[in-house]
This record gives sequence, structure tokens and C-alpha cells, in this order.
Amino acid sequence: MGRFWAIFFSLAAVVTVGFTAIGAEYWWFPGDGHAHTTLGKKIDDLFYLILIIVAVTYIGTHIVLGYVLWRGAEIRKDEKVWFSHGSHALEVIWTIVPSGILLFIALYQMDVWRNYRVKAYFPKKTAAVAEVTARQFEWRIRYPARGKTLQPRPQPDDIYTVNDIRVPAGQPVSISLRSDDVQHAIFVPELRVKQDAVPGLVIPVWFEVTETGTYDMVCAELCGWGHYKMKARVIATSEEDFEAWKINAAKEQFYDGVPATPDAVAAKADEK
Repeated sequence: MGRFWAIFFSLAAVVTVGFTAIGAEYWWFPGDGHAHTTLGKKIDDLFYLILIIVAVTYIGTHIVLGYVLWRGAEIRKDEKVWFSHGSHALEVIWTIVPSGILLFIALYQMDVWRNYRVKAYFPKKTAAVAEVTARQFEWRIRYPARGKTLQPRPQPDDIYTVNDIRVPAGQPVSISLRSDDVQHAIFVPELRVKQDAVPGLVIPVWFEVTETGTYDMVCAELCGWGHYKMKARVIATSEEDFEAWKINAAKEQFYDGVPATPDAVAAKADEK
């Protein structure tokens, strides 16, 4: 029976590693399994580094466990067994080695953490594209007018959307994250972007979308009965399409229902 358990735990390790490998290849991450931001790719690299360390530790532990069980199964009933009160040297080793691994991970990830969280290390040419305000239970987005920069306070010509964040792809952009009521959290899984929205604070969040497309966004902080409804999307387009969208959005937002006369159109053309 002892050999059965030795084989069982050894096979369990093999099966677990196999399923982990399949999961990492096909359904480990959301969407197509790849990060669509430059920083997100570095975050994935950190994840796989930790996964490899854990996998090696897991396999090694089960090899030792299987060996001990197998050796124990070979001991006859009349055979004198060896007994030990412990090994001080081994205890020191399995304390120092995990501590060293954890220290290595802590130091290795500081570069990614610094670039993501410390404003002084944001890319120098980061464009502030929008202010995102979380509230029960929606996301309100404020954009500066075409050709202007985002101001801390709303401006008369600002453009507004709800649950629809538009950004240009291929360049670093930032959003100013606010909360109107309770604590919320912006989470875009495919972009590896996640940040709490804290009442009273304006938190800058930067990212660089590498490919055009539409990415789902949700609230990752339980914020009330309608928490499940806080669904939105991040739409990444080319710079030209982003500016064209701004022009059309401004026209729709400020349209007063009165058709423009030829004289008014000519006057505007003269002003430009």
C-alpha cells in the first residue's frame, strides 16, 4: 500500500503540471491570452517567472515525498528503522533558500512596479487623454476639446461620454481616475490595467495599447447593489481616427438642433 501512495503523489505532480501547462497555453489569461500593453507584457513575464519558481519547487517537493514514501514501503516489519529528531542544518537551508527566492522576486519586480505606479517614472511623452470618474453605477469620461490639453477642472468645450473610453494606440496615454462616491476600481484585464478609484484623490493611470481594438472594462471593487452593472469598454484606435472621433463627438454634443445656414458656415470658415 505504501508504494501505491508513492506512485499516486508522483503522478499527481505530473498531472498538475500538465494541466497548468495546458491552461497557460489556452485559457490562462483573458481574451486571446496576450497582454495588449507594453507594461502588461512585463507583468506577464513576472507572472511566468513566479510560476516557474513555484513549479520547480512543487515538482522537487513531490519527488522527495515520493522517494520517502517508496523507501518507507520497502522497510520490512522486522527491520530496524532509522529515526531522527531533526537536522539543524536542513532547517537553516530551507529557511534561507525560500527567503532568498522571495527577496529576489521582491527586487526583480521593483522596476515594473516603479514604472507602473510612480509618476516620476511615467514615459515622458505621455498624453493625458481623459478624466475618468467612477460613480454608482457608471463611468463618466471627460475629454479635452481637439487640440487642447486636459485641465483639472471641467471646461466649456470638454467632450463627455459614459462607459466609453477612447484612446489612441501605439503611444503612452494617461487617464485621471476619480470617484464621486465610494471606492471603485478600474480593471481592464486584456490591458493588465487595474487601479482603485479612491474618493478625494485624483490618481493618474498610464498605459500604452499596442493594438487597435475594443477591450472590456469592469469595476473590481464591490461598490453597492449595482456593482455588476459597471461595465464599460476601452476603444483603441489610430491617432487620426481618435482626433476624427473628437470632432464628430463635439459636433453631436454641442448641436442645438438648428441647421447651420450658409452664412454661418462661411463665418466659421473665415474665423479659422
